[in-house]
Amino acid sequence: MNQHLIKGDKTNMLLLSTGFLIGFGTIGCQEQATKEQNKNPNVIVILADDMGYGDINANNPESKIPTPNLDKLVQEGVNFSDAHSNSAVSTPTRYGLLTGRYCFRSRLKSGVLSGYEAPLIEDSVSTIAQLVKERDYQTACIGKWHLGLGWAKKTPSLPLTVGGKQLAPENTDNVDYSAPIKGTPIDYGFDYSYIIPASLDITPYVFIENDKATNLPMHKIKGLNSGRGIFYRPGDTATGFVHEDVLQTFIDKAKAYITNIDKKRPFLLYLPLNAPHTPWLPTAKYRGMSKAGVYGDYVCMVDDMVGQIETHLKQMNLDDNTIVLFTSDNGSHWKLSDIKKYNHRANGNRRGMKSDIYDGGHRIPFVIKWGKKLQGGQHTAQLTCMTDIYATLADILNLKKKPRQGLDGESFLPFLMDPKKEKTDRAIVHHSVSGQFAIRKGNWKFIDCYGSGGWSPASPSNEKDKSNIQLYNMKKDVLENKNVAAENPEIVKSLRVELEEIKNL
Repeated sequence: MNQHLIKGDKTNMLLLSTGFLIGFGTIGCQEQATKEQNKNPNVIVILADDMGYGDINANNPESKIPTPNLDKLVQEGVNFSDAHSNSAVSTPTRYGLLTGRYCFRSRLKSGVLSGYEAPLIEDSVSTIAQLVKERDYQTACIGKWHLGLGWAKKTPSLPLTVGGKQLAPENTDNVDYSAPIKGTPIDYGFDYSYIIPASLDITPYVFIENDKATNLPMHKIKGLNSGRGIFYRPGDTATGFVHEDVLQTFIDKAKAYITNIDKKRPFLLYLPLNAPHTPWLPTAKYRGMSKAGVYGDYVCMVDDMVGQIETHLKQMNLDDNTIVLFTSDNGSHWKLSDIKKYNHRANGNRRGMKSDIYDGGHRIPFVIKWGKKLQGGQHTAQLTCMTDIYATLADILNLKKKPRQGLDGESFLPFLMDPKKEKTDRAIVHHSVSGQFAIRKGNWKFIDCYGSGGWSPASPSNEKDKSNIQLYNMKKDVLENKNVAAENPEIVKSLRVELEEIKNL
């Protein structure tokens, strides 16, 4: 597993104490040097897939889903109540988390990648894994990748795939599954990786360890479509690949990685789960645990996976010096029909769902536990974005960001250490599945389009307002029901100018 690990210089160490770093020179005793270095915290970033802010009981007392492990994480950590993914769908959010940059700066301007498209992260862009390498971290990515892969071709002059739909091509005869794969996490600073290419409903269905498929996709499956959320596309599948087993497999791999790390060095584990994204496939243990149908049961399974990681950290005596960050890549794909059927609001008291420019599309659970470094049970209402993770890790490790790296993030470490700290009036940009933009600053949210920019229809109250802009006062109107753009032309003008300035950085 650790064949890619790099041994670093242990002569210059940093002591982390309540969020501040103190430099040390050469220490004669190697044992003492190792001890001091290990005070750099381990970091685990758990990224759920399509899980809403309101699914967690601690965030939404009316949730119909029991989430005891995530509730405990909230009780023992700092909860961010106004955190957002940089996009309302999967691929661009993952780009933003890893690079600290808005994905609209990449070649991907809307939508998501298929399982056969080329790698998205540019060679010139640094990831969080490459960042922490400057402090001699061990790094791993285990889970759903969905950032493109460089599959080899059997015949270089021919297209990689032919025909079918983007997310489910019909002819993949030119894909050489047996060749090393480029653009896996090990090309972006991760020492070890064990991934699936994209979502669990997007082909090919195969595990990739480092840069090789563990089993070759030698046969095709017809796909699945047996009810709301119980869906995956037809296509190439590896021998022995079972959709229902994928989530637990990732957790088992993560626990094995934690068990086998070099205990003398800190580690970063990026753990992007495949759930509760479709296909909703909770195993027998979790069926019927919620009152929100099969989706709710799948969230129960995710909650238990988080509990397994927490338990394992305690068993390994690593929990006291490990930062555990739990979040989601976007809001839940929970429709109005689902709300009516189960009386459960997966996205809490926000309008819209996954894909939308409205807050339901990108407001996410975001909770951080850090042993005894943080006083548990606190929350901050500071406006926060997924792109802030890169800057925050740099801040924790006392690393200076290089020019244009982590371009779109600000460190939230001050609010982690003091959740009651007065909020700053920073601006963040939202992006919908169709590539529509919004900017949020303070209480104001300006949307540069009509409608949701995603899969939600316009609400009846706004049917008569066909203007191409929207402005909401998020302090008075969190449901984004009353467009006040006409009454506030100066605010619209100011936010539009700032949005364009950010887009053109």
